[in-house]
Amino acid sequence: MHHNSAHRRRRKTTASSIGRLLRWASARRRAASGLMLRGACYGAGTTAVSLIAVWAERHI
Repeated sequence: MHHNSAHRRRRKTTASSIGRLLRWASARRRAASGLMLRGACYGAGTTAVSLIAVWAERHI
């Protein structure tokens, strides 16, 4: 471990960290929205199958 200040790395400012986070999020926005759409479709399909199963139990 170095105690000399010349060996320490300076942390980037909060503004640059926020900018980096926003760039990261915008680059992955399309992938995230695709995954959310896929999840919604899986949920809708599961709900439809469950409702059909409940209807079939009551009518058979």
